[in-house]
Amino acid sequence: MNFKKLLLGIATFALAIQIQTAHAANPKVKMETSKGTIIMELYPDKAPKSVANFLAYVNAGSYDGAIFHRVIKDFMNQGGGFDVDYKKVDVKDPIPNEAFNGLKNLKYTVAMARTNAPHSATNQFFINTADNAFLDHTEKSMRGWGYTVFGKVVEGENIVGAISRVPTGPGGSFAKDVPRTPIVIEKMTEIKE
Repeated sequence: MNFKKLLLGIATFALAIQIQTAHAANPKVKMETSKGTIIMELYPDKAPKSVANFLAYVNAGSYDGAIFHRVIKDFMNQGGGFDVDYKKVDVKDPIPNEAFNGLKNLKYTVAMARTNAPHSATNQFFINTADNAFLDHTEKSMRGWGYTVFGKVVEGENIVGAISRVPTGPGGSFAKDVPRTPIVIEKMTEIKE
């Protein structure tokens, strides 16, 4: 085989891999908050329904003007479900729990919030501010379903930390854990590359 043809073949193959990798890049979301900007990378290969659900809310503008209504230091920052007047944001049907996807509730991961019912997640999400193994999937039972991780903060970890340290107390119908000064999600957008 001709050496030039071999090099050309290798270069063509490498370019094809680069193009394929560029198309397979994970989606990212920019969350502009009253505390600063956070960038999240999402994992549709691991949690396709959760990512599609989250992006549908993002692209509809549903999170714009919502707040972080539950902040517990060394645990998590939860938001997306209420506006600054503590009125519920409109939701779509719940999605199936995908917590058995192998992703763990590690610090800075993003997961779906839900009620005690395993398949009740709608629009609320949380950012883990500590490693929370007790939230991970262990089995498909009421106690073992866990909370679906579907992304991770890749920029703005300092903002996540700043939110986690704000003073909290009662607010709206919540008896505790509400930031005393509202932490507003001013705008959330999918980053188009």
